[in-house]
Amino acid sequence: MSERDLCVTRVPIFQGLTLQEQLRVADFARPILAGKGEIVYGPGQPVSRLLVMHSGQVKISHESANGQEQILRTVTDGDVVGERAFLTGHRPNDLAVALEDSRMCVFDHSDLAALLREYPDISQRMLRTLSDRLSSVERLLAAITSSDVTARVAAYLLDLPGSMREGTVTVTLPMAKQEIAAYLGTTPETLSRRLAALSASGIIELDGRRNVRILDIDGLERVATPR
Repeated sequence: MSERDLCVTRVPIFQGLTLQEQLRVADFARPILAGKGEIVYGPGQPVSRLLVMHSGQVKISHESANGQEQILRTVTDGDVVGERAFLTGHRPNDLAVALEDSRMCVFDHSDLAALLREYPDISQRMLRTLSDRLSSVERLLAAITSSDVTARVAAYLLDLPGSMREGTVTVTLPMAKQEIAAYLGTTPETLSRRLAALSASGIIELDGRRNVRILDIDGLERVATPR
């Protein structure tokens, strides 16, 4: 199976299809590479596209009225970018920049629209993905609107993609602490102190500069829920 097919088969919205159907979908996929720091797409791009992440990391951000960058989220292996623009046919209004060398599959709006008519289950999975993302945004918004910075940090860690290592979920901070702090509405120093406090309480364990082992998921959930 080629790389473009792997890009399709690893994504949840396509996993309900048979292998033959996935290969059919892959015929419409165009693989692209983006080097670290390269703009993947920007506001007002004329053709709506759906991006399927194969490897790497991409930062999605929006420029506020005062010109400041507001980081919306980061995406990594298996994530999909551009569902909203794809489903509505509108041009994107955010900016996507590669945080590291990244590989993606791209579907143009007109091509995937034809596939959705052939395989309507894909659109249902897209909507479920958007619903899950909305739930994550609502949890983080609830934490951010509270005065408890630790709740914001906990909610952020819970929404990062994780992997099992030695029986424990491990997440990797996708950005520098300065960028994460800006995203959470705090300072890098406060972010570091809150991570250290969560580690001291036995809820997480810091592993190097970027990796965080979640030792007590229930405990982290409780911290993330503002009282």
